[in-house]
Amino acid sequence: MTTIAAPAPKRVSLSSSVHHGLSLAWRGILKIRKNPEQLADVTIAPIIFLVMFVYLFGGALAPSIDDYLQMIVPGIMVFNILQASMTVGVQLNTDVTKGVFDRFRAMPIARSAPLIGAVLADIVRYLVCITVLMIVATIMGYRIQTGPAEFALAVVLVIAFALAFCWASVFVGMLVKSPGAVQGLMFVVLMPLTFGSNVFVQTGTMPGWLKAWADISPVTQMSDVLRGLMNGGPVAGPLTGALIWMAAAVAVFFPLATWAYRKRV
Repeated sequence: MTTIAAPAPKRVSLSSSVHHGLSLAWRGILKIRKNPEQLADVTIAPIIFLVMFVYLFGGALAPSIDDYLQMIVPGIMVFNILQASMTVGVQLNTDVTKGVFDRFRAMPIARSAPLIGAVLADIVRYLVCITVLMIVATIMGYRIQTGPAEFALAVVLVIAFALAFCWASVFVGMLVKSPGAVQGLMFVVLMPLTFGSNVFVQTGTMPGWLKAWADISPVTQMSDVLRGLMNGGPVAGPLTGALIWMAAAVAVFFPLATWAYRKRV
């Protein structure tokens, strides 16, 4: 008897991979439209943190609440965007555990498309987070001291910051077995990273060991970039530091995330 070998799987071209990724990104956006409660963390959380810190601690941490508001809004934008970027790992883990990726494997699409689609769809959540935060901050009295171009650049940079660090969440999401475990691990990482920065207080008030870290923290660097672009001030120095951190995050976590993704699915 003659055995007929099965044909080798067709290789997906780069253009097709991009198309598949964009199609699945649109799927993620449609999921948000059908289940708007998915936006709770990027709509309710920014309001809670901004109101809580400004009105509870603003008078104690700054000469006035208005001064504290001007200082904290750019920093809390970084804080909330970084939090939002961590949910992509939870979403991917949920899709894997529910068998969604089993269906993807049966479809003639690029293997990387579900991963790229999930990351790109998260940009919508980042934009919603920024919009809600800026509306509430404006109502509370915050005013951008620079122009529209500087603010637009600030939005682009903070979204790029989130996209760089979201690969850490993807890596964790592909390693652990449940969405709850992803949330727990990312919370343990996120809280020291964000609170050990100058988002809420100036680093000069911190103990020496904590100040040494907070001064070079990626959250501090990006917060200072946004303060420079939105309030006026130096940008080049902190931008260099932020870009180095972003490049390092992508260099470390992107390969790890893609390795864990391919191993899991």
